[in-house]
Amino acid sequence: MNQKEQFNIARNALQSGNAQKAARLCDQGLEHFPGDANLLCLAAQTKIAQRKFDAAEPHIKTAIKMFPDYALAHETLGDLLLVKGQIAKALPAYQTAMRLDSTRDIIHKKIEHIRELEKKSDVARARPSFDAELRRAQGLEQNGDHKSAETIYRDILTKDPNNFEAARLLAGIAVLNKHFRDAEVFLKKVVNNVPGYVRAWVDLVNVQRELDKYDDALESAKKVITLAPESAESYMVYASAIGMSGDHAEAIKAYQKALNLAPDRAGALCSMAHHQKTIGQQDESIASYRRAIQVKPDHAESYWSLANLKTFRFEANEIDAMLELLDDEDLPETSRAQLHNALGLEFEAQKDYDKAYDNFSQCNAVRRLQESYDPVDTEDTYGRIIDLFTREFVQQKEGLEKSAITPIFIVGLPRSGSTLIEQILASHSQVDGTHELGDLARSIQSVRRDRNRGSRFPEALKELDIEEWQRIGKEYLSRTEIFRSGAPYFVDKNPNNFIYTGILKITIPNAKVINARRHPLDSCFGSFKQLFASGQPFTYDMTELGEYYLQYQRLMDFWHETLPNFVLDVHYEEVVSDLETQVRKILQFCGLPLEESCLRFHETERAVKTASSEQVRQPIYSSSIDLWRNYEQHLSELVHILEPLLEELPISSQPLHVTGKSI
Repeated sequence: MNQKEQFNIARNALQSGNAQKAARLCDQGLEHFPGDANLLCLAAQTKIAQRKFDAAEPHIKTAIKMFPDYALAHETLGDLLLVKGQIAKALPAYQTAMRLDSTRDIIHKKIEHIRELEKKSDVARARPSFDAELRRAQGLEQNGDHKSAETIYRDILTKDPNNFEAARLLAGIAVLNKHFRDAEVFLKKVVNNVPGYVRAWVDLVNVQRELDKYDDALESAKKVITLAPESAESYMVYASAIGMSGDHAEAIKAYQKALNLAPDRAGALCSMAHHQKTIGQQDESIASYRRAIQVKPDHAESYWSLANLKTFRFEANEIDAMLELLDDEDLPETSRAQLHNALGLEFEAQKDYDKAYDNFSQCNAVRRLQESYDPVDTEDTYGRIIDLFTREFVQQKEGLEKSAITPIFIVGLPRSGSTLIEQILASHSQVDGTHELGDLARSIQSVRRDRNRGSRFPEALKELDIEEWQRIGKEYLSRTEIFRSGAPYFVDKNPNNFIYTGILKITIPNAKVINARRHPLDSCFGSFKQLFASGQPFTYDMTELGEYYLQYQRLMDFWHETLPNFVLDVHYEEVVSDLETQVRKILQFCGLPLEESCLRFHETERAVKTASSEQVRQPIYSSSIDLWRNYEQHLSELVHILEPLLEELPISSQPLHVTGKSI
């Protein structure tokens, strides 16, 4: 193949969206024709398309050194500087290219674009004078001194309010401190000043996702694709935004586009697999997870995700690979936790319960160090909720009109059968299934923040007027609309919502609250062996888990006493043993007629985002009942804490320790 043929094939690959293939062809061509100016520039363009900026730069420097009068080399340099956000430096490169070849209209358009950016941000004046300060601040960040870096960024912005890079980096500090609203303000200013700055748009998408601003995130993600349609990352960003809004099929398509551009992106493969799993494409998800491991053998998240399907079994070579990875002292702690959890689930399936427990324990020991949880604060908070939400307090606030939509809240401890109840309800023609929504807590926080930023929960609610109470319910229903399809009922199965039961009684009086119950030891140990993405910090220590269960029981007992008939307890074991009776009971509580589809819940096709997604797509089974007995010899600490509750159970459901027998 001659130089021209090699170049044309590589260029066609890039134009068709396969930047990785184009890069490989360019590298092969340069081995035979190292001085080819066209191949050097095209190789740089393929690296830019893959956002491998450091790899692109040597090709451009070589081209300019060998062919200083070649306009395309200088134009490619301008492209690299522009996409890196170095707008002031990009302009001279384009001007040189135009001087060398004034016939190329595209260079004129690029220069016009730079001029527009300069008008809005005054980049040419602002950027160069602060480069040293920015480099110093970024160095401080890399060394963990974020406070000093923040001081430098703020000082730059005091001197030059339009310095977009300082604003973007300051937004990064805000994200680190979970001040997402502040980060959004900084980033919006950046993209208003420099609308072509792709990296800032990507950061803005991520912040808007954190703020649950799904529509805004989606619009920002579309802007990323418009600015960098040749980049795999653009489609990954879009997929993350559209997936958060619940459109899993569209997210899968976006990841497939990203993988067409960069087939070996393990992160894209794994994320795509999550969406495939959610909509029931189990075989496809398994293939994607395994492909991610193939291209990145230490991709622990994919191993963990396979195990988390609960219906998947590893092959012997895959188990050996995980064990080998755990021997690596440099393995990140997050990966270590994921691998131990995956092995725990695998050994449990093999009925090697001692090995399973050992791996669950090692996983949780690592994870607990990454969590912030104060059991004393939990007990205190629940006590203050009980003190505030007396029957008299609730009755004084009652009287709000019922909403046109009826939310059904499934609450309780994780791993207590809530997904099964949700699937039963979501199989009804009048009920939309969603997932574990965080919108109730955010709606409460929004009203709290407007009323009194300094007050803590729940005392901040004490002085709310009737309009503010009503606003909580209206804001919640508005925020959740994006996840609903127009049915008169919908399910929110965030288990942590049980602490807000009194608020629901006031703000959405027609709401239905179902408390998912399970044997305390199955419930607690089910949580202990589940590696949660976030939100359940009490589940990684057996003592804290047992104490949390007692506080949960304390608060639920209070709600039953204070708000009689507002909460329905549904026991997992009873659903398994007598499905039809329990389905009738659940539907009657919600005011819904019986539909046969609720009894055939496993046939319902819908997105299920929780760890039980594959299990609820099967007929009812009893293998998860009394699973704790396989681990009884390891649960003495938990049994001791829960003993007052366990003693109330039938003898047949009590541990041997409680019944007086030795283990």
